[in-house]
Amino acid sequence: MDKNTVVEFTGRQETADPLTELLRRGARELLQQAIEAKLSTFMEGFKNRRLDDDRAVVVRNGHLPRRDIQTGIGPVKVNWLC
Repeated sequence: MDKNTVVEFTGRQETADPLTELLRRGARELLQQAIEAKLSTFMEGFKNRRLDDDRAVVVRNGHLPRRDIQTGIGPVKVNWLC
């Protein structure tokens, strides 16, 4: 019973296919827009809240490191806003 039944999946490596690259770019842009919209909605909810010294309670703090989001066409790198 030493039979190995593990099947390697080789369909997710990076490709040079122009259509796949177009789809990845579109997915990346849509994800970035969704993240930006979510952040804008969150920030809007706190825009009138101030600390005692009149500074904003919630402020943007830049970007977190790029992360991969797994999609149907493979991982897509996106910037996370904070």
